[in-house]
Amino acid sequence: MSTMFLLLALVLGYHDYQSDTVNKDTEPKDPFPIPRKIMAEPDYIDDDNPELIRPQKLINPVKSSRNHQDLHRELLMNQKRGLAPQNKPELQKVMEKRKRDQVIKQQKEEEAQKKKSDLEIELLKRQQKLEQLELEKQKIQEEQENAPEFVKVKGNLRRTVQEAAEAPDS
Repeated sequence: MSTMFLLLALVLGYHDYQSDTVNKDTEPKDPFPIPRKIMAEPDYIDDDNPELIRPQKLINPVKSSRNHQDLHRELLMNQKRGLAPQNKPELQKVMEKRKRDQVIKQQKEEEAQKKKSDLEIELLKRQQKLEQLELEKQKIQEEQENAPEFVKVKGNLRRTVQEAAEAPDS
C-alpha cells in the first residue's frame, strides 16, 4: 500500500511526500491536492545519442523583427481602444472611402461658394446673362436658317423697301 502511495505521489508530482507523511497529524490535508507537474520529464534529455534530433524552441516572429513588434504593439493598442480592423471585403472598404472623399469634396465646394465675395457673385451673374444672350442669338439664327425660302425672300424685300424709304429722306 505504501508503494502505491509512493507511485501516486511521483505521478502527481508531490515532492514533499515524506514530509507530509511525517506531519500528517499536525496539518489538515486538502481533499483536492493540486499537482505541481502534470507532464513527465522527457526521457530523451538524458540520452547522449547523436542520431536523435533534439527539439528546439521555435523562433518567435514578434520578438525577432522590430517592425513586427511595432505592428503587434499597435494592434494590441487598437484592440484595447476598440479600433480593431473590421472584417470587411476590400471592395466595400474602397467604396466607403470613395463616398467619404466625395462628401468631403462636396463640403469643400459648398464652403467655397459660401465664401465668395460680392464682386465674384456679380461677375457670375453677368457671365450667366451673357451666356443666355448667346443662346438666344443662336436660337434666332437657327430659326432663320431653318425657315422656308419664301419667308427669307419676304424679309429681304422688307429690308430693301425700308432702305429705299430711308434714302430719299436723308
